[in-house]
Amino acid sequence: MKKMVGSIRYGLASLRRRAGEILKDEEGMGTVEVILIILVLIGLVIIFKSQLTDLVESIFDKITKQAGTI
Repeated sequence: MKKMVGSIRYGLASLRRRAGEILKDEEGMGTVEVILIILVLIGLVIIFKSQLTDLVESIFDKITKQAGTI
């Protein structure tokens, strides 16, 4: 019985140690994830192109108008 309890404790300690290693792993994102993020961003730009253009033009107009007051 004591052997089995010791074995279970060792297994749990090993599992905790391995889980900690996995959580601390900082290899970074893979190529597929980066490509998917880029594709989603490009899709959003295509979908909201006119709204983004209007927003940027509005911002630059405000900057131009307020630049003379400085």
